[in-house]
Amino acid sequence: MGVLTGLEDLLRTAAPQVLAAVTRRYGDFDACEDAVQEALLAATQQWPVDGVPDNPRSWLITVASRRRIELLRSDAARRKRELLPPDPLPDVRGDDELTLLVLCCHPALTPVSQVALTLRAVGGLTTAEIARALLVPEPTVGQRISRAKQRIRDSGARFALPNPDELVARLTGVRQVLYLIFNEGHTASSGSRLHRVELTREAIRLTRQLHATRPDDGETAGLLALMLLTDARRPARTRPDGGLVPLAEQDRTLWDKTAIVEGIEIITRALSSTRLGPFQLQAAIAAVHAEATRPELTDWPQIKELYALLDALAPNPMVTLNRIVAIAMVDGPKVALDALAKAEPALAEHHRVAAVRAHLLEMAGDPVAAREHYQAAAKRTLSRPEQRYLESRAARLTEPDGR
Repeated sequence: MGVLTGLEDLLRTAAPQVLAAVTRRYGDFDACEDAVQEALLAATQQWPVDGVPDNPRSWLITVASRRRIELLRSDAARRKRELLPPDPLPDVRGDDELTLLVLCCHPALTPVSQVALTLRAVGGLTTAEIARALLVPEPTVGQRISRAKQRIRDSGARFALPNPDELVARLTGVRQVLYLIFNEGHTASSGSRLHRVELTREAIRLTRQLHATRPDDGETAGLLALMLLTDARRPARTRPDGGLVPLAEQDRTLWDKTAIVEGIEIITRALSSTRLGPFQLQAAIAAVHAEATRPELTDWPQIKELYALLDALAPNPMVTLNRIVAIAMVDGPKVALDALAKAEPALAEHHRVAAVRAHLLEMAGDPVAAREHYQAAAKRTLSRPEQRYLESRAARLTEPDGR
């Protein structure tokens, strides 16, 4: 298992570098991506038998390049080029992975297509792996990837970094795609599992790469810190039966202290040296939670202020709901219920609205109403672990002593 895991990690790391080098040399991202996938497949079949070559990346580039040349030679429009001169191996450059990320997150693509293409081209995941991770049929993923590559071709996009001003705007989209991948892994939107570790791991790996290419970008640093600090709580978020454990009830000795230390160092450095942004604020909130060794030691007034800043800078329904929970912890549940009533018209019909109201009603001493809203929230979520948790909260409130 260890050998296979090491091989997978090696291929995942090399895949974007190989694809970038081959695409820059031969053009046509679609055909080059197919050629690289064939090279990766050949490696998984040959290396366990023959051993890993001394220079794995060069081996992959060589195989992918040969396959790309074969495709050129078989193209009817290029029949006169039967005897192509040998090409020097394409080289790998420092901005290759960033260039590839930007290309996969092209604004002509839908968010779901950006996610699928990024996992395939930059993450090195197979179509089957992506389908399993996203809980969608493999043919659907294949169609998304195929359409995405076609749209990139039709847009005339080249394998090159855009100008500095455009790059800043495109990086916003890249970060959002990585965040979507992480979130789907951290709290799966549907299915029987709460976590999809293959997605959170890949999102963190790709964000590390992005941070390495742009170490002075505060929002990329904030995103990486947020992922590390959030994922650090994963070992304590589920019971042995897969049930969800809320933050206040988690065994904090199970949290990944190494990830917490790294995340706090990254966000502290970013906050002191870069312009403030939404991901940095979210990471700062996660850091405050991570620093509390017991729930009662959580600095809720600081969290409330950070959420107020975040709600002003980048408002969205989840931020608003989290801010209202912080209000409850500082000012009491009745004040928070008033804030929820005022905010609700702007919130989508999301199960977490009912879940937050239930939590606040329980805090306010109204178990009957709280039970009703926990049950409503359980019916709306597609995540089985969340559903079981919400149902258990409702059931607990049916007991005479409210426990």
